[in-house]
Amino acid sequence: MKNFILKNSLSLSITWALIILGLCSMPGQYIPSVSFLELLSFDKWVHAGIFFVLCCLIFFSIVQRSHSKQKIYLLLALAILYGCSLEVMQGTFFSNRSADWSDIIANTVGCIFGLVFYKKLFAWLRKA
Repeated sequence: MKNFILKNSLSLSITWALIILGLCSMPGQYIPSVSFLELLSFDKWVHAGIFFVLCCLIFFSIVQRSHSKQKIYLLLALAILYGCSLEVMQGTFFSNRSADWSDIIANTVGCIFGLVFYKKLFAWLRKA
């Protein structure tokens, strides 16, 4: 499984980005609303989680080519910009959806956690 993810991380990250786009463009009336989940801020955890996965896949695709800090930070910035763009699109283009600053923050936190995870994992793999 690890080899599959590392070998196909670029195509997996593009596929995951498209899945995120599909989920974020889904009309609001098709998204389930459960009150106890709102109390737990489940939505924010989902946002952070999907962007964590996106950034991990993107960063692992870099490992296959090079380990450039500039590329990593550029791709981090692009992932954050992607999350911000999706929120803007939700507020302007997608039906029954609205933009939310807290979703932008959750997306960004997920991206940053992805970077931290990648750095820790890369440092650990270099030692091994």
